[in-house]
Amino acid sequence: MLAETICSAVSAAGLGIAAVTAYRKRFLAAARIAAYSLVPIGLVLTGIVDWVAGIAFKPSVWLGFGLLAVAWLLFLTTRGIERRGVGTRKERKAAARAAQGGAVAPAASAPSLGSGLPATRAQVVPKTKTEQSASSGEDFSDIEAILKKHGI
Repeated sequence: MLAETICSAVSAAGLGIAAVTAYRKRFLAAARIAAYSLVPIGLVLTGIVDWVAGIAFKPSVWLGFGLLAVAWLLFLTTRGIERRGVGTRKERKAAARAAQGGAVAPAASAPSLGSGLPATRAQVVPKTKTEQSASSGEDFSDIEAILKKHGI
């Protein structure tokens, strides 16, 4: 009984605010406010308010909601683990064996990409300043040719 009275009062207040808003020539906003204010009285008239009030105070209903929450958490956890790529034990062992094999072609006798280790300082030879200026000079000569072609 109290819930119906409160819902009716909320609807009446909302319709009053909608009327004031329409008086101010804001018809779209007034229609939206009227729509929202009719929802509580509509819920009362359909009996949904009584149904919600009936289930809100039953412990078995809250136990059901708790079980649904546990099921939802289990579902999300398993989806998260699945997305990370953590598979079964056999899948992990097969992946480890494949990683140990290296990058060897089927008929090759050695890995095609080398050892996969980074180059050491002895293997990397830095360019001299003349080589660096020559390579950068070539780049600028191309740019200069393009600029001359366009008259710049």
